[in-house]
Amino acid sequence: MIALRLRQVALLLASFLLCGMAFFQMFSRVDGSFPSSFVIPLGATVVLSLVFWILVDRFQPYASQVLQPCVLLLTGIGLVMIARIDHENETSVALRQIMFVCIAIVLCSALVIGLKDYRVLRRFSYVSMVVGLVLLLSPLLPGLGQEINGARIWVRIPGVGQIQPGEFAKLFLAFFFAAYLFDHRDQLAVGGKKVLGLQLPRIKDLGPIIIVWVASMGVLIMQHDLGTSLMFFAMFVAMLYVATGRLSWIVIGFIAFAAGAVLAASVFSHVGARVDAWLHPFDPELYNRAYGGSYQIVTGLFGLASGGMLGTGLGQGHPNLTPFANSDYIYASVGEELGLVGCLGVLVLYVVIIASGFVTAMKVKDGFGKLLASGLVFTMAFQVFTVVGGITLVIPLTGLTLPFMAAGGSSLIANYILATLLLIISNAANKPMPETDSETFQYEALAVLRDHELKERQAEREAADAADARRARQARSAEPTQAVETSTPVTPAVPVTPVAPMPPIPGGAR
Repeated sequence: MIALRLRQVALLLASFLLCGMAFFQMFSRVDGSFPSSFVIPLGATVVLSLVFWILVDRFQPYASQVLQPCVLLLTGIGLVMIARIDHENETSVALRQIMFVCIAIVLCSALVIGLKDYRVLRRFSYVSMVVGLVLLLSPLLPGLGQEINGARIWVRIPGVGQIQPGEFAKLFLAFFFAAYLFDHRDQLAVGGKKVLGLQLPRIKDLGPIIIVWVASMGVLIMQHDLGTSLMFFAMFVAMLYVATGRLSWIVIGFIAFAAGAVLAASVFSHVGARVDAWLHPFDPELYNRAYGGSYQIVTGLFGLASGGMLGTGLGQGHPNLTPFANSDYIYASVGEELGLVGCLGVLVLYVVIIASGFVTAMKVKDGFGKLLASGLVFTMAFQVFTVVGGITLVIPLTGLTLPFMAAGGSSLIANYILATLLLIISNAANKPMPETDSETFQYEALAVLRDHELKERQAEREAADAADARRARQARSAEPTQAVETSTPVTPAVPVTPVAPMPPIPGGAR
């Protein structure tokens, strides 16, 4: 146990050391010295991170210990690049981002202490649905929502600033999806007709996916936000596949969203502009277009190309030439100054986090925990794919931000809470002995009953059919006997005297 704790501390200190070296090197090149304004905020971040690790070790002792070092290292790389771009643009976004990091760590510490059993979230499934929908649709309220760069996904709160409620809505909707699919997985797993080797679901079971599809299209149409719409629908379809194990749900979900996206691209100009910029980024007309053009895409590609294999070096590139280089395009900024090696290193950190989440989903015994962990980790994986794929022209730009790295308090805090939930679920998955309290027993009993409910009903039907068949055979065999008895005269019954058993023979003779 001591050796395990030493390895955990070594990983944590290694992430601090790498981030500190990156800050020192970058500031030495751009300013000549380490600015004093960053000493106290970065020191507070280190102290809070150590306190968070101690709390996890105290209250969630079996939690995965690779998540926190990877998250801190990604956050540190993002802060270095944001501070680098601040120097060129003469802004102070990095100090504000450090403040959001400290707030996120404090909230996650409270979550680690307060949420001892993640399964309590299942009690508030429909409350989570209502809260998630309210957060998702709140930018549409007049006077509260705010439209930026063509997307109405922001809410302005006096004294706080702008927040993106959709980042928090994904957490609450993940709670609801996990609880709903856990309760109805048996009905959704029942297949209908087979088409081209796929077991299609029954028509009456298509209701949930149709409702989520309509909600996703509503977000796309009303809020002009392709990324959030795609993320929510993909999260639900992925959790639906995990709950039922049927590939047909993936195929139906892909076809449904592809049809909706094609329709939206032909009807709404903002969606069609992103598709055109993706297909023809070097077209001079699109490049010089003021709104919806390809200038950001092209400058980001030039930044990645100038970085080469090893990059220009921290503080020696020009990432600020790309619009929104510290938020939407921070991955291109990393590629310019850290090169292909730095980009692959960032992807490896994400792969470690995602793999740890999927391992947790496979190890946890509770069905609700499996669905929740897989939904949360798939949401992160999908978000990373869409951001990196949009920057590298694999798919159109979606407007999502890179988790833990991009500037923005809403995305940072929401993804820190997501990672903390994975930590709490991993504690239950890695625990050697199950808890024996009454609440845990109740959850486990309910899970066992629901797992065997379908089998019990099937066994009852088979027993009833067997009983009916036995009665039918007895009825058929009794008909000839009754016919013979009616033709034969009945004789009075003679009383039979019971015979007493013989006494045993001495000597053991038989």
